This record gives sequence, structure tokens and C-alpha cells, in this order.
Amino acid sequence: MADLLVEHHGIPVLVCAADGPPVATEQDALDQLIGGAFYRTDIVAVPVERLDAGFFDLRSGLAGAIMQKFVNYRVRLVVVGDLAHHLEASGALRDLVRESNEGRHIWFLPDLDALAARLAPAREAGPAGPDSASAEPVGG
Repeated sequence: MADLLVEHHGIPVLVCAADGPPVATEQDALDQLIGGAFYRTDIVAVPVERLDAGFFDLRSGLAGAIMQKFVNYRVRLVVVGDLAHHLEASGALRDLVRESNEGRHIWFLPDLDALAARLAPAREAGPAGPDSASAEPVGG
């Protein structure tokens, strides 16, 4: 599957393919993810599977470095998928996820439906599904 540029409630989102190249370094994040900003997107949604295990080991510094890059470039990062295994292993990661989800720049969400719901205006925030009527492949 290719990366897709979709819209949720008028907000462009680059949805990265789970089978894309792994993100194991800051440079990988710049090259593969933040480059999405050049596709006129506000948010990059990255599947958990794309992130190296070091991202979830906060002692490695990888998560902090990548998250800081996103903040610096004013692109929001959404890590999408099941984090249960990683959360069980690290109280610090649980705290980071909780605190990040309270903010606006970095979110950890279970799926793309949760992202669509989170982006919905307050009056629409109900059982409505994702508003991704327009989707186009990105990259090659």
C-alpha cells in the first residue's frame, strides 16, 4: 500500500503505509515522515509498525528527538495502532502517551477512526465515521 493523502473534516492528513520503510533514526523521520509536510499536510499518521522499537524505549532518546522535529516543523504526528505491549513495559511511556494525547501536536491513537473522531468539530463529535471521501496516493 502507498502512503495516502486524505482529508478528515477539512484537515489534510498523510496516512503512511504500514509496510513502508522503517523509521529508526531522526533522519528517517525527516526523510520519510516530515517530508509529508511538502504534500501540504498538517498531520502525519504513522502506523506503530513503521517505528523502530527504540522509539518506544524512551531511554534511547529517539522518540523525543523525532517528536521535537515534528514540533519544530509545525507538523502534527499521530502514532496509530496498538501500543499495549510497549505500554506494559514502560510507565514512562504510559505517562508520555497520556500527556501527549492531552496536547495538540503529538497523539497516540488506536486507529484512523479515532483520529477522524478527534479531528471532528465539537458539534460533530459523535458516532460519525471518518470523513475521508478524498484520498490520493502519495509518493511512488
